[in-house]
Amino acid sequence: MAGQDPALSTSHPFYDVARHGILQVAGDDRFGRRVVTFSCCRMPPSHELDHQRLLEYLKYTLEQYVENDYTIVYFHYGLNSRNKPSLGWLQSAYKEFDRKYKKNLKALYVVHPTSFMKVLWNILKPLISHKFGKKVTYFNYLSELHEHLKYDQLIIPPEVLRYDEKLQSLHEGRTLPPTKTPPPRPPLPTQQFGVSLQYLKDKNQGDLIPPVLRFTVTYLREKGLLTEGLFRRSASVQTVREIQRLYNQGKPVNFDDYGDIHIPAVILKTFLRELPQPLLTFQAYEQVLGITCVESSLRVTRCRQILCSLPEHNYVVLRYLMGFLHAVSRESIFNKMNSSNLACVFGLNLIWPSQGSSSLSALVPLNMFTELLIEYYEKIFSTPEAPGEHSPAPREQGSRAVLQTQATGLTKPTIPPSPLLGARRRL
Repeated sequence: MAGQDPALSTSHPFYDVARHGILQVAGDDRFGRRVVTFSCCRMPPSHELDHQRLLEYLKYTLEQYVENDYTIVYFHYGLNSRNKPSLGWLQSAYKEFDRKYKKNLKALYVVHPTSFMKVLWNILKPLISHKFGKKVTYFNYLSELHEHLKYDQLIIPPEVLRYDEKLQSLHEGRTLPPTKTPPPRPPLPTQQFGVSLQYLKDKNQGDLIPPVLRFTVTYLREKGLLTEGLFRRSASVQTVREIQRLYNQGKPVNFDDYGDIHIPAVILKTFLRELPQPLLTFQAYEQVLGITCVESSLRVTRCRQILCSLPEHNYVVLRYLMGFLHAVSRESIFNKMNSSNLACVFGLNLIWPSQGSSSLSALVPLNMFTELLIEYYEKIFSTPEAPGEHSPAPREQGSRAVLQTQATGLTKPTIPPSPLLGARRRL
């Protein structure tokens, strides 16, 4: 079946619907929000698909994201009289998705809209709130998605790609000549985003912990551990780009100037997501996916085995990050971010396949692996290691009052006594 995920198990509770590949997870958008795509061209004829089951599958899938901000990309091409659901189904579907689904849906991108879509919109308009309607954006061409999404992570059916090429040719009245891609520019000496861990180490006097990671973790440890929903909120794309520009130019960033604790949290996720190779590496992807096949009592041991295959630099950075996320999870009574919630946020930011993006069926093992790293941090990272395993990380310098890196000019903040102690005493 076209679009079917080869890793999809027949034990999936909605295998009869999921096997068509109608829904896919496609990384994150420019705001750091998870993206889910819906492809009409993958919908079989109505007599082969139970639309009520499709609705239940939609809810089942979105249930994994409604606690965080998310985006839906709807590819309209391929919807026809043979496979489109009834108007009554559409009306009931909108009613089924209550406030918890609509609140954190920040954008609904409709690609290749037709006159049918406009008619349908007018019919459903009385049922759709003005606030929800403002989230809908129409794109006539796939190229318009570049500004909003990481286009190369999108899982776009070949039929949609061919249709878009046809529309472009008709619009131009001719075949577009191939464009020459300019050679990539070398990164700045102070570059922080989109460069390798090795590059950051070389430019920062051998410090294994990248400056952006150390700075954001230090700031969040100081001021964000009690923030409810930490890492669940997005930030203005303009603000994120401004901060990235400052970091890449080696200029200091003071998060106090922005007045929003969620901004450094987004910057941290953005840094991980823009690494040329995921922190857990491409090579470990299949091993991580296999964690669900390991007996539960042996999963922690298996995690340690997988991490032992990481390059030492990746291992040290991962341990630093997981130590922080473990600290966040320990304050979940305040921030509502336990290890499971954090895993849902960070799973796809730690590892992804070398080609395309992770499928829906990959989310369970990726999140499970990440949750194990956070929940059992001390056992996985701090127990004595056998010969041949990674040596301990260099002394971590987060407790120093101020750190100045000559290559970037980034100043690390002072970590005052933890505010959590006083909070606990008041309780």
